[in-house]
Amino acid sequence: PSRGAPAMLLAEAGTGIGKTLAYLAPAAEWTKASGGTVHISTFTKNLQRQLARETRRLYGSEAAHRAGVVVRKGRENYLCLLNLEDALQGGFAGRPAIFARLAGRWAAYTRDGDMVGGDLPGWLPTLFRRAGATALTDRRGECVYAGCPHWRRCFIERSARAARDADIVIANHALVMVNAARGREGDHPPTRMIFDEGHHLFDAADSIFAAALTGQEAIEIRRWVIGPEGKSKGRRRGLSARLADLSSYDEDGALAIESARIAALALPADGWLSRLSEGAPLGQIEALLSAVRGLVYARDAAADRPEGDAGYGLESELAEPDGPLVAAAADAATALDALLRPLTQLGQRMEALLAEPPDWLDAQARARIEGALASLGWRRDTLSAWLALVARIGGPADPSFIDWLAVDRIDGRETDIGLHRRWLDPTKPLAQSVLAPAHGVLVTSATLALGNWERADQRSGALHIGAPAQHFLAASPFDYASNSEVLIVTDLKRGDLGALANAYARLIAAAGGGTLGLFTAIRRLRAVHARIADHLARAGLPIHAQHVDPIDTGTLVDIFRDDPRASLLGTDALRDGVDVPGESLRLVVMEGVPWVKPSVLHAARRMAAAQADGASGGSSFGGGGKSYDDDLVRTRLAQAFGRLIRRAGDHGQFVMLSGAMPTRLLNAFPSQTPIHRLSLEEALGHVAATRRLAVTAQAQKPLTTETG
Repeated sequence: PSRGAPAMLLAEAGTGIGKTLAYLAPAAEWTKASGGTVHISTFTKNLQRQLARETRRLYGSEAAHRAGVVVRKGRENYLCLLNLEDALQGGFAGRPAIFARLAGRWAAYTRDGDMVGGDLPGWLPTLFRRAGATALTDRRGECVYAGCPHWRRCFIERSARAARDADIVIANHALVMVNAARGREGDHPPTRMIFDEGHHLFDAADSIFAAALTGQEAIEIRRWVIGPEGKSKGRRRGLSARLADLSSYDEDGALAIESARIAALALPADGWLSRLSEGAPLGQIEALLSAVRGLVYARDAAADRPEGDAGYGLESELAEPDGPLVAAAADAATALDALLRPLTQLGQRMEALLAEPPDWLDAQARARIEGALASLGWRRDTLSAWLALVARIGGPADPSFIDWLAVDRIDGRETDIGLHRRWLDPTKPLAQSVLAPAHGVLVTSATLALGNWERADQRSGALHIGAPAQHFLAASPFDYASNSEVLIVTDLKRGDLGALANAYARLIAAAGGGTLGLFTAIRRLRAVHARIADHLARAGLPIHAQHVDPIDTGTLVDIFRDDPRASLLGTDALRDGVDVPGESLRLVVMEGVPWVKPSVLHAARRMAAAQADGASGGSSFGGGGKSYDDDLVRTRLAQAFGRLIRRAGDHGQFVMLSGAMPTRLLNAFPSQTPIHRLSLEEALGHVAATRRLAVTAQAQKPLTTETG
């Protein structure tokens, strides 16, 4: 490898190949020989949990495993000791106070303080207020870093410190990209990286390298700069409180802090949504959001929207803006620039202070200023991105980006309003900030290429590094022709929730449980669960559901895995990275073809793919027009089918409850897999017959007696 051109391997390994062992074994050997660190990144918490279990085999003791392997997640997953202290000293009352006491006991024994998918029993928070666990984590940006009395014992900081000396660091795509984009790794970025679930790299980069000038995002920056206002409570501290020692020592720094505080008053304040709905915005940014809201609703009124879409989010292209939006954008740009300037000056003063430290700058004060400087850096980047987005209004569009306006709503209630920007190809910043500094990168998935390596290169960022990536393919060894089948139900009326619920209930009953039900919409999942849960439970077939049961996804999967008569309903998080071998999962039911939701973003990328396809015979995104959509759907179908057969002895059936399944998408399933189009009654017959054969085979197994 050379600078900016890491050695990169894209490896598609079918289910059952053992790709986890294939990269863990050499990673462990390399760390022993070199003393370096291998970073493994995943997309789902389920796979993080699985990798944490698998790596125990590499070490002779639990203590050695703790020292050698570190699992890292976002800070919102970890217990905040300062929040816990506040809760134990009277911040909580009633049942939440009881939970805080139990969490305090757990904190003394936990391995890493992870409250979401860690060693905290997943069922425990469900016995108390639903937000009880989240109230003990840092979800509102209130961390005071080195100013916290628990700084040295902080679970988040301990995890970050342990990762520097670990053999293997198990993180997730979002955290890896955030740390790289914000420079949190300092002068020692990861150099050996493994991206499992690599088919999600494009989506993760798309989210991380985005800009959103919305009311909710802007009010957070206002609170970070100004601190508590009015009757607001909590530990939130503004810049003047965080950097009191700096302002008392450095006059220019104090002036920059005060200028930033005054400029931040232009950002939205509490009650901004109500003021916008009343047509009375306060400040330049609220005026911009009001103009966005007005234009989106005006264009929606002129559009012929389906009646069923009423009450859901609205969006519109940032093209041909009206006069009020252009005028509001000019004022908003002035306000944002007035805030960015003093923050930039403040950053320069802090850097100068650290370069030539005064006598009073002890280790704790230095750590506090370094933390504030890092936090200031990414907020300056955010404001710069907002300025670029606002400057685009009324001017030429940047072909590298996709910009649009949106009003977010839930059941007709507005939750956020703003302007959004995404990269047309988010793998460009991914390659620049994450891949280029590395020496070696492995990207792997069971559905990485699906027969199209050009597509894999494009969606992994391999096209934007200085050397071509290598490719490796290993097909699944399983006998899908004998052990599985795909049943496409053709007589289910689309949009009929009653019929859909009936189909799920009867299929689960025919299979005797052991069913994973996958949905493309949370609303339909909840509706189906409400209709069938009691009936199935009375029949001795318990059913659990993501977005319904107040339990984290990892715990739900564990419960499902341990009970062969249980069933589990879920959405995307259960379609990828779930490993449930054996009898516990013998039927996968999907409500419909997982088409990509129409949006401004998707339409722009689809058009770009079609134009590139027409111009060069290829595409920047793996296929133009319809083929672009088909590639995305094939990946989703292949991932869903991949949950079914996890071990050589597994048997199962995949049921698609939609007769609109196009024949061209059937190659998403392994070759030789039997595929049948049939009625619901016929599908029930197939499922019931398969279950009877399995029960008979189990009964005929010879009994074994263990002696000792």
